Amino acid sequence: MPRWALHERPGHLTIRASRLFLRLAETKFRDFGLGVASFPVLNMLRTGEKRSQKELAQCAQIEQPSMAQLLSRLERDGMIKRSPDPNDGRSSLISLTRKALAILPEIDEMVDAGNDAAVAGMSEQEIKILIDLLQRLIANLEALAKRG
Repeated sequence: MPRWALHERPGHLTIRASRLFLRLAETKFRDFGLGVASFPVLNMLRTGEKRSQKELAQCAQIEQPSMAQLLSRLERDGMIKRSPDPNDGRSSLISLTRKALAILPEIDEMVDAGNDAAVAGMSEQEIKILIDLLQRLIANLEALAKRG
């Protein structure tokens, strides 16, 4: 007999919540001509700092080929621009365009509204506890992943 009932298993619940977040967010991001995967990249570049593809892939925790595809789409759609890396002639640095900077406030509002809806009915204290527990859960899983 399993220790955890299916509807109480942390893995099942976090996967279910993640899929729901993604499904709802994809619908909203489509209104901007973007996919959810673009949000971490836009967020990392919002300060105006230029970053390499490698840095972006590491920060977003995705593989280089996936990042290359994402950046190609963002460049095609006029959201990012590339400039030569003065320290590495084979590489380029990525930054946001004015078009991307102009829509970021709307994207932030949309993301915040989705998070607000997800925690509707929870007190501020419950939200803080939820965030703390999720951060601890992620830290535990990252430690397990590093051990292999």
